[in-house]
Amino acid sequence: MLVSPLAVFGAAFAALFVAHQLADHWIQTDRQACRKALPGWPGRIACTWHVATYTATCAVLLAALHLAIGLPLPAAGTAAGLAVSGVTHWLIDRRWPLFWLAEHTGSKHFVRMGAPRPGHDDNPSLGTGAYALDQSAHYLFLLVAALILAACA
Repeated sequence: MLVSPLAVFGAAFAALFVAHQLADHWIQTDRQACRKALPGWPGRIACTWHVATYTATCAVLLAALHLAIGLPLPAAGTAAGLAVSGVTHWLIDRRWPLFWLAEHTGSKHFVRMGAPRPGHDDNPSLGTGAYALDQSAHYLFLLVAALILAACA
């Protein structure tokens, strides 16, 4: 079956986006979520486990597309796309690269918007500037991963 690169891109991006939502919000454990930004090895290990399950979720949804509708997913392109997504996800979720980037691109106040006040855990929320920047960075690299898949198909 001949499938256009645009169709591969659209289907791959949709699958990766759904996988991202599942892996970041349902599959990630509380322990991973609470520890992945910690300094040193405890944070690195928690983040690595999260990214391993995240990448596996992405691979499962891409494989489902391939099996269900025959979407062409060449091994090299799929591996490269998943690698880009996984490595960048790990870096973003360690938090310090995200905060560093925000502070050096004019978003140093936005990245802290909505966070609980120091010394007061009075209103923890997903509706923070850090969460918005985290998710938008992940979406960017999901797009890059889908482009890689489409270019190799």
